[in-house]
Amino acid sequence: MYKFLIYISHPYSIPIGMPLQKEIENRGYQVYWFSDLEYTKKYFDSPNLLLQTVKEVIDYQPHIVLTATDIVPDFFSGIKVQIFHGFLSNKREEMKSHFRIRGFFDLYTTQGPSTTKVFETLANKHGYFEVVETGWSKVDPLFPIEEKIKTERPVVLISSTFTTRLSLAKNEAVFAEIKRLVASGNYDFLCVLHPKLEDNIKDKFKTLTGEHFTYFDTTDLIPLFKKADIMFSDTTSAIIEFLLQKKPVVTFRNNKPDDHLIDITEVSEIENGIKLALTKPSKTMDAIEKYIHITHPYFDGKSSVRIIDAAIAFLNKDKSHLKSKPLNLVRKRNIRKLLHYFTFKSYSKPLTLTLDSTNKKQ
Repeated sequence: MYKFLIYISHPYSIPIGMPLQKEIENRGYQVYWFSDLEYTKKYFDSPNLLLQTVKEVIDYQPHIVLTATDIVPDFFSGIKVQIFHGFLSNKREEMKSHFRIRGFFDLYTTQGPSTTKVFETLANKHGYFEVVETGWSKVDPLFPIEEKIKTERPVVLISSTFTTRLSLAKNEAVFAEIKRLVASGNYDFLCVLHPKLEDNIKDKFKTLTGEHFTYFDTTDLIPLFKKADIMFSDTTSAIIEFLLQKKPVVTFRNNKPDDHLIDITEVSEIENGIKLALTKPSKTMDAIEKYIHITHPYFDGKSSVRIIDAAIAFLNKDKSHLKSKPLNLVRKRNIRKLLHYFTFKSYSKPLTLTLDSTNKKQ
């Protein structure tokens, strides 16, 4: 009976863990959740599966901690598995952050070749963790890709990051153009904004609600992806999730506007960008196909299966070849401050289960 813990911070990580929870339960194993941020707890539909305190996690003694955060308590038992909280969004800081090795994880389950290669190089350099390419659990519900039901008007999904210099939602001229397009009645808009965006920005977009505009306060984006013909966005990892459907994305001043995006830089170009995207230009669609195959070449909806398989295999394998994790004193102190839990306990080597599952060694 393997014991799993899904470790998150923000509510937008709940859809990452849900397919994993389902897969774990299908196998008859035990699973609980833990969030290191108090406000996230109100978003859980099954609070009985949420451990409320650090003490409850320690008493639970998980074998496998599936982590959708950058850090994880080193004093929790079990192997620490990085499952990631997003795709590379091309924001400068997130590009650095995605590949930063922080000394907490035993296993990285990567999304596709473009990230696997980097992490394998880092694994060889550091020597205390392993890497397995699995795909990403959050996008499992996207597959198999369903043909979109034809609608009277094209459906455009608006999404936006919270980073001020990149956010279309914080651009007054962009908002005014969206308002004009909504009033034209030529398109139906769905809108979902990053949870970290200020409430006054969200409230402004909510004022557009009507026959041709619907605002969604949700972290479960996949049902919206399926309804939309195209996306209008800026620089956010949700773009990549949407592209996996092989649908075009119009971006406004994207941080890295490659051929798989239809990028525009002026507000006056927004409607023409939308019209172009709706034609699915061959150059763009070919670039999307190539981009998907290096980013997330899994279309079977079974990334969660591969993650759980990889975690269990790693838990049970001989790991004597791995080095001990670094001392990492500053980050260890910071996570103790975050959780208001101070202990000298720290696991420097990953847990290995022997044939006798009661005989555990760290």
